[in-house]
Amino acid sequence: MSTKKIILIIVGIIAVLALIVGLFVGGIAFFVFRTIGHSEAADTARAYLRSNQKLKQDIGEVADFGSIVTGNINVSNGDGVATLNLKVYGEKKTVNARVDLSFRSNRAWRVTDASYESDGKTIELMQPYEPASSPSP
Repeated sequence: MSTKKIILIIVGIIAVLALIVGLFVGGIAFFVFRTIGHSEAADTARAYLRSNQKLKQDIGEVADFGSIVTGNINVSNGDGVATLNLKVYGEKKTVNARVDLSFRSNRAWRVTDASYESDGKTIELMQPYEPASSPSP
């Protein structure tokens, strides 16, 4: 075998291995984003953002949400906390929102803090010490 053939074989093997690793990593990322996006925490965050009057004043009625929800959800011993980042499409404009949630003793998720970015500013959706409202589904 010539040197060219050996190099082509090695490059081919490396390309196949890179493809397999890429598919594996992509599959894990897809699973994680899909799990977060279809969780109870994400549903609660969407319901809260849809019903928030302050957000509606700025962006109009919420038309839709981005398909990718990022953030983290941690559950341990019946208690949980989550921080989710969602893209919110309104009638007037689109913003990126952050919603913090928690639950205790296996009860429903509850919004503990929420904000969104608009024109380079962070706008808080909950006033300090304001009780978190539970939106009706």
